[in-house]
Amino acid sequence: MERNERNNDLKVHVNNRQILSIALPITIAILVPQINMLVNSIFLGHLSREALGNAGITGIFYLIFAVAGHGLNSSMQSVFSGYAGKDEPNAFKTVLSQGILISLFFSIIFIGVTWLVAPFILSRVANAASYPYEMSFLKIRIAGLPFLYLFQMGNAFLIASLNTRFMLIGFVLEALINILFDYLLIFGKFGFPAMGFNGAAVASVISEITGMVAVFAVLHFSGLKRKYKLLSTFKLDMTVCKKVLKVAIPLMLQFIISLTTWLVFFLLIEDKGPNAKAISNTMRNVFGLAGIFIWAFAGTSNTMVSNLIGQKRENMVIPVIKKISYWSIGLCSIIILSLNIFPETFFHLFGQSEDFSKEGIPVIRIVSLGLIFMSFANVWLNGVTGTGKTKINLMIEIVAIILYLIYTWFFMKYHYISLAMAWSNEFIYWLTIFTIAYFYIKSGKWNSSR
Repeated sequence: MERNERNNDLKVHVNNRQILSIALPITIAILVPQINMLVNSIFLGHLSREALGNAGITGIFYLIFAVAGHGLNSSMQSVFSGYAGKDEPNAFKTVLSQGILISLFFSIIFIGVTWLVAPFILSRVANAASYPYEMSFLKIRIAGLPFLYLFQMGNAFLIASLNTRFMLIGFVLEALINILFDYLLIFGKFGFPAMGFNGAAVASVISEITGMVAVFAVLHFSGLKRKYKLLSTFKLDMTVCKKVLKVAIPLMLQFIISLTTWLVFFLLIEDKGPNAKAISNTMRNVFGLAGIFIWAFAGTSNTMVSNLIGQKRENMVIPVIKKISYWSIGLCSIIILSLNIFPETFFHLFGQSEDFSKEGIPVIRIVSLGLIFMSFANVWLNGVTGTGKTKINLMIEIVAIILYLIYTWFFMKYHYISLAMAWSNEFIYWLTIFTIAYFYIKSGKWNSSR
């Protein structure tokens, strides 16, 4: 009887209460690192406009590998949730251990790529004056990747097992440590060395170590480790590894391709002047702040769709994606509205002049419209992820990226009008994502019961 009750708790229900019970803790957890990134940019903005601009390229380069881990995280959620829907929680311990092994393997490869390949690439495309600072930052920053991946693995389990309330602990500790060491190491306070730009990199690595320790401490002290026998074995299980990688590889490629094109966009901005670089870096923070609800509801879509398919309730997949989309649009709009009512206040946070705000306001208007598209497109895309058909995710991404790059190249190199017009490429990207994902889900081709 106890076993059945425990298993039933793992099954999701298609109602607003269930959606919010998954999404809101994720939202809060995502909000914390976004505030963390915002404070990081504010500190660098007060250091210098050049530091703020350089943080754009280095941040995007690191994000390429960070979101590859997010792709692995999403695949783990999908696999975990599938077992949860089928009442097979005994598989959790094996899935988590294989996810940890896979994440460590990829993090070592990506560290090697950053140290050996990144200098060759960036030295040829980055601004000559900025390159030494950017490369030095990246070599430090990439050291945090294994800890970030392990942090993500723990959170994937918490989401899929419907224990999202515990996620906040790790994120809060990570953010507090990062903000503290940003202040101490960027400016050299209380006897710490003034490391400037590199101080932000060291602070981030320390914070990622903290996040990893926190999430595994949560698994231990919450009793979840004992309940599901987590971390009891790390023996390689090729059957589970193949299952995880079958879902993960297309997702990781999807995220890497997506962020690589954003890196291309930031490199094209290099010759548009320091203002354009700095303003574009602040737009990353806009995406981060407004995206907290988007990514939370996207993750909810992935988890609930996978769980429903595990329950053999495929008929509820489209209704749940629609419900989640409405919540995503509504709550994202609140942040977007606030940013557009008080744009000057937002830009003044970075310690820049009035001309910086004036140039940035048209960009924030365009980006806000792009975020509206993103708010529902990402939910439908993650619905595809939840079906396990991640090769379709990759196909959708490739089509969207091709159109995005053609549009970006035209308005950045061939016919540059303004920075705001360049940022309108987000419309093309998210409209393409939504259109293909929507019609794929509606087609029912993902439904193996048909």
